Amino acid sequence: MSETSIGLEENIAGVLTYLLGFITGIIFLLIEKENKSVRFNAAQSIVVFGGLSILNTIVSMLPVLGGVISSLIGLVSIVLWGYLMYMTYTGNLVRLPVACEYADKIIAKDV
Repeated sequence: MSETSIGLEENIAGVLTYLLGFITGIIFLLIEKENKSVRFNAAQSIVVFGGLSILNTIVSMLPVLGGVISSLIGLVSIVLWGYLMYMTYTGNLVRLPVACEYADKIIAKDV
């Protein structure tokens, strides 16, 4: 594993990008300037968990089924969060469909 410009091991910094969802994604995107893997994970965290948060907020306003769908989104979020953190810790770069394309665009703008 390589080190990042902030002095953390790449896999630890990658895990931390997902720790608090899009919030830590934003923080690491701003502070990590060199490591492309960490920057990608940070951008993907912003896209995935920011998107799920927005979707959950909108769906929860729906009458009748809103609560059920919101609960399912919450379950998916927790499972995805655990999976992304585990895979990143073990050194595997996970590129989620659709989200990875937006993440690539985000990190390409900062170069």
